Amino acid sequence: MKPKTQRHAEATGDSSARERILKTAEQIFAEMGFEGTSLRQVAVNSDVPVALVSYHFKNKLGLYREVFRARDPNTNAQRLAGLALAEMEDNRERRLEMIIKAALMPMLSLRKIEGSANFGVLLAREATDPRSAQRGIIKEMFDPAATATIKALKGALPGRSEAEIVWAFQMMIGTMLYIMADGGRAKHLSGGVCDPEDVEGTMRLILPLLLHGMRGPEF
Repeated sequence: MKPKTQRHAEATGDSSARERILKTAEQIFAEMGFEGTSLRQVAVNSDVPVALVSYHFKNKLGLYREVFRARDPNTNAQRLAGLALAEMEDNRERRLEMIIKAALMPMLSLRKIEGSANFGVLLAREATDPRSAQRGIIKEMFDPAATATIKALKGALPGRSEAEIVWAFQMMIGTMLYIMADGGRAKHLSGGVCDPEDVEGTMRLILPLLLHGMRGPEF
């Protein structure tokens, strides 16, 4: 039998149980995807009744959306604030560098905080899932920052076409997602030199590559 304090927590739906459910759900959704995950799986692995998961999140989609919301109390605000600072920079070369950092650093730092690739895998799944549009998570939670970033890139790269700007953005975000979701391949291939959780070290290496690709020979 579970301790009395834990039974009470589960009965009243306290915040610690809720946080445990979210953390467990993030891992299972990352491993199994939205369709492959059930509320019962999450409940069993969280050591709580299924009813408590439903109490907090209503249904699987509600739980799924809340996993994303829990990861985004500050990241989008940080990204938008970084873009606002970049807009104040007159030097276009420096401004482009600031835009890339504003878009990537807050997201890459999530992995460093948790020491886990789960959210990166989950975000990569959602971003590439043909059914993600039905859930609306990417549009609601990530498109505002994406739109602002594309607008900033247009200002920093005035000679580029709309298609070039959008593909530059996609290239940048694809790099970010791959790093966030890396399961150890970078460390393996580099003999331990490349570590996704070393955000500053990673940015020092990928920033020149992204800048060169976006600027091109005519910048």
